[in-house]
Amino acid sequence: MEETADQPSDLTFDRRAFLARTAAVGAVAGIGVALPAPALAGGSGRDHNVDSPNAYVKPRPQAMADPTELTLAEAAWMIRNRKISSLELVEAYLARVDAFEPTYLAFNAVLADAARAAARNIARRPHRGPLHGIPLAIKDNFYTAGVRTTANSFLFKDFVPPFDATAVAGLKAGGAIVLGKTQMGPLATTRATTPAGVITTVNAWAPSQLDIDPGGSSSGTATSVAGRMATAGTGTQTGGSITAPSNAQNLTGLKPTMGRVSLYGIIPLSYSRDHPGTLARDAKDAAIMLTAMAGEDPADPRTQGLPKVPNLIDAATPVYTGNRLKLRWNTRIGVLPGYADGTSETATARRKFLSAMSAIRGVTLVDVPFPDEWALLSGNDFNNVRLPERSEPFMPYLRSDLRGFGVSVLGWLQGAMLGANELVTGQRAKLLLLERVLDQVFDKCDVVVQTSPTPFDAIGLPEIGFPIGFTAANTPIGTILGGLPYAEDRLLSVVAAYQAASDWHWRRPADPSAAGLRATAAERGRLTAEEAAEQSQ
Repeated sequence: MEETADQPSDLTFDRRAFLARTAAVGAVAGIGVALPAPALAGGSGRDHNVDSPNAYVKPRPQAMADPTELTLAEAAWMIRNRKISSLELVEAYLARVDAFEPTYLAFNAVLADAARAAARNIARRPHRGPLHGIPLAIKDNFYTAGVRTTANSFLFKDFVPPFDATAVAGLKAGGAIVLGKTQMGPLATTRATTPAGVITTVNAWAPSQLDIDPGGSSSGTATSVAGRMATAGTGTQTGGSITAPSNAQNLTGLKPTMGRVSLYGIIPLSYSRDHPGTLARDAKDAAIMLTAMAGEDPADPRTQGLPKVPNLIDAATPVYTGNRLKLRWNTRIGVLPGYADGTSETATARRKFLSAMSAIRGVTLVDVPFPDEWALLSGNDFNNVRLPERSEPFMPYLRSDLRGFGVSVLGWLQGAMLGANELVTGQRAKLLLLERVLDQVFDKCDVVVQTSPTPFDAIGLPEIGFPIGFTAANTPIGTILGGLPYAEDRLLSVVAAYQAASDWHWRRPADPSAAGLRATAAERGRLTAEEAAEQSQ
């Protein structure tokens, strides 16, 4: 495919306006008021192109024999060309759920009958786009109409929402099928456990090793996708819970800019830091998912006045001149100090990643500094200003019965006790960090490697996690790229090019053995309240 003449979205926004908007989000702190519109090219809304021709990819030969190996884009091609039905795809995934869910414990609820009925119904309806008939895993803090949404907590154990979250409604409008609700950290705090802290979901790459973390609170979705029990899925990120499980389980996880996807109908953790996003097999699949989820929502003021969602699917399509791979847009990749230093397996994989990227036409690697006072501004002291935002909506529960918070209770208590002066100082520090990242880092590059997702979560910038190698023990190694506001298309274009030149993302974990089933189901251990507080996002 030849390079298009369009420009990446990071060339069309005003940095000062984004800074002002971020300040407003922190100020309203949950009050539904209108936010200032940034100075941006284009308009807002949901008129972006969901059914791009580039959303359909002819399957690899090895995927033709096993429907669960199909990526979303490959499954979309198969369904559109009547090579497989949605029901056949649903049944293939349900067979794996029956076989391996006792080990993985990735789901809170498997909606087998409803998924089969939806697949039969979708077969009788006009084709809606690449999500038509695709079975997805939905994190259990996203509202699903008529289906329990518990956030893996005692507080919501019997909650059945009357409507779908806006993001889920967007996926279903495209024809997607909800296969099940996935395990998560209680109230989206830690790795997936029961509300009492008993470890549930394991890493699909090491199901018998409980010490190998499956990722953050979206680990149920990650394990379901990595273990080939769903095509793709949704997650939320407040402190790394999309990119971390993606890195841990060989997936591509996209956390968009704050406001790109509505939070309406998602049980909250932190008003100014919660980000709904996607966990998928590759950049193309992540783009398809985000395209359906993104856009303006009258019910969420954070989504209003934003730039039009760009063509993410085309951005995630590799570009060639003749047979030579190149980036869709010339891109400077910023490398922070120490990113690939040392002799560890991770450092070695990072050096190989940078080498592979430098060989792609259109890439320029540039050294960039940490912003002034990076360690202070991105450290725990200021990071903890997120805690009052989670405590405030739950104050009636905190006053009545602390047992409802289960193992995650300490984080809510800490938030309730943080002083107003500390909160205001922390919010100012967050804005200073954003200003310095925009001015001192992105003045020199277009995307930047990350060593931790937390700072970009705090300041609302987009990130994408993806695989770059494996350890000697065959566990995945991933990395994270961060981008400018609303520049999800730029991030996707970089990852799509890298994935066209590498094959890490095609690898799948071995199926658990029968012995593994017994071993991991027997005793999984328990997080204490103190451990949960340390891990909390």
